[in-house]
This record gives sequence, C-alpha cells and structure tokens, in this order.
Amino acid sequence: MKGYVVCVYKSIENEEKLKEYAVKARTAVEKYKGKFLIRGGKATTNEGESSPRTVVIEFPSYNEANLFYKSNEYQEAHAILKGHAIRQHQTIEGS
Repeated sequence: MKGYVVCVYKSIENEEKLKEYAVKARTAVEKYKGKFLIRGGKATTNEGESSPRTVVIEFPSYNEANLFYKSNEYQEAHAILKGHAIRQHQTIEGS
C-alpha cells in the first residue's frame, strides 16, 4: 500500500526559511521516490480552522514514507524550519 505524508501548517513565521526548507526537503522526497500531490494552492475551509499551507506527498509504500521522514536528508531540511513554522506532520498508510 502507498504511504502519504500530510503536512498541515498552522502558521508560517518566516517565508524565506520555508523556501530554504522546501528546496532541501525536495531532495529527500525525490530520493525516496515521493510525488507531490498538493503543495499549497487555493483552498476553501469547509470545517474547522483554516491553514495557510497544506502539503501531501505520495510514496510507493508506507515504509518508504517513514524512511523519508527519518532520513538524514529530511532531518537536515526539517532543522531549517524549526522555530519558523507550526504544523502537523503525519505519515499515513493508504488504502
């Protein structure tokens, strides 16, 4: 089964750090054969709180998605964004 990384931003404090993070994170996504399905874009909030940005990445498997998150490449990218954004980051197994 495919694996998905879903990241819902609650707030973004520094757009420049977000851009720097995105460039570095992309390398890790590609290494683990991920495919961006959603990267921001127009959104309508139908229920609950709105989010300034949502990202969904599809991986060949749930295991691959977890390996991506735990990888040194991604953790280096993640360190760039720490303290500059509040978000919920989940790895989800597809059906």
